Amino acid sequence: MKHTKVKDLLNSTKPVDDVLVKGWVRTFRNNQFIALNDGSIIHNIQCVVDFENTPADTLKRITTGAAVAIKGDLVESKGAGQKYEVQVKNLEILGDSDAEKFPMQPKKHSLEFLRENAHLRVRTNVFGAVMRVRSVLSFAIHQYFQEKGFVYVNTPIITGSDAEGAGEMFQVTSFPLNNAPLNEEGNIDYKQDFFGKETNLTVSGQLEAETFAMALGQVYTFGPTFRAENSNTSRHLAEFWMVEPEVAFNDLDANMDLAEDFIQYVIKYTLDKCEDDLKFLDQRLTDEEKQKPQAERSEMSLLNKLQFVLENNFKRVSYTEAIDILKNSKPNKNKKFNYIIEEWGADLQSEHERYLVEKHFKSPVILFDYPANIKAFYMRLNDDNKTVRAMDILFPGIGEIVGGSQREERLDVLQQKITELGIDEKELWWYLDTRRFGTAVHSGFGLGFERLVLFVTGMTNIRDVIPFPRTPQNAEF
Repeated sequence: MKHTKVKDLLNSTKPVDDVLVKGWVRTFRNNQFIALNDGSIIHNIQCVVDFENTPADTLKRITTGAAVAIKGDLVESKGAGQKYEVQVKNLEILGDSDAEKFPMQPKKHSLEFLRENAHLRVRTNVFGAVMRVRSVLSFAIHQYFQEKGFVYVNTPIITGSDAEGAGEMFQVTSFPLNNAPLNEEGNIDYKQDFFGKETNLTVSGQLEAETFAMALGQVYTFGPTFRAENSNTSRHLAEFWMVEPEVAFNDLDANMDLAEDFIQYVIKYTLDKCEDDLKFLDQRLTDEEKQKPQAERSEMSLLNKLQFVLENNFKRVSYTEAIDILKNSKPNKNKKFNYIIEEWGADLQSEHERYLVEKHFKSPVILFDYPANIKAFYMRLNDDNKTVRAMDILFPGIGEIVGGSQREERLDVLQQKITELGIDEKELWWYLDTRRFGTAVHSGFGLGFERLVLFVTGMTNIRDVIPFPRTPQNAEF
């Protein structure tokens, strides 16, 4: 007999005889009422046991965390809070759970405790909801680009180039770390290594995606990326997922159009598909906010923030205009910012980005035309020779969520920037070839997927929106 998902039972339009449901016990009350969940929906289904005719040994084994199979009738519930329940005819214990040792007891746990038990935390309502939302967002991303005619490209995880030029990369080698061969100069001889050169885990698939965009027109990547940045913060991961579209013949304005349309699409899709989970996460965030001092509370609920993004056109503001606004703002003049804005050229921090979105414009913001010296080498230099065609999208509560640019398509300018930054041109010979053979204006952006999940779920720590977080000093599970 095929079992039925809890979601389908709860959404049934009528009672049903002889159903089979399988799942994990969340609670077992009064030797009679099982709250059963199978991960298909945030809600549990109540299963009513005939305790007088159920063996005592079986009743003792119905503990929190146990896996069970239940046969019975789906009937209208006599209790409040649920439309249907299952009257149990037969119950089989599929997997026992030691009730005293099972970490996920039916009580409130700290998020730090749940991170320490990441292999079991998804059995809680919070993490079940977050991971279902993450799954739907992932599907929405693919659906958006496929509907728009983009080609999905799998770019390399192992690479010999540093796309960001920051040098914070994890090295890949087949050498024993305590006995790597040396060359005549006394340096590690990478010619003897597996790939015959120094290689690393990728920080971005952008450069490779650009080569495909110059043949296929519009492409996107969606894969894992890695940063060896020793940042132990609530916003950083060593392993995370990136969405990176690249489009031939798109200038910066078209790039901003694409990014805005893309983000609004995937959020709308997720709101439509994850109503129950998002309502739960909205209430969770509201309850969390009540524990904060009044001055620190968010002005918007989670669902209001999501609607805020959908209902407001993204305000497009030059970096120069943004600096003027920030310099003259009350928190800057009163030295309330942790990083005071004093002059043009400052690298904006999250507090500045959030001020622009939440206080000044009261809408999502796209900043563009940043100073060249704080942006990557591949961004197109403007005619003023001091700014580049870069753009960042800023959201309430989170700051930057997307970074992108019109790419530098001019070979001579790109070569000059590479030389000035001390990058070995030989390492990027293939990238420069795209400027030698049929170069054209093209643009793209990168969206850190976990940042998006963080925003949509209302979680406050990025470690709580990825199944198994990889951070400094932590590679458990």
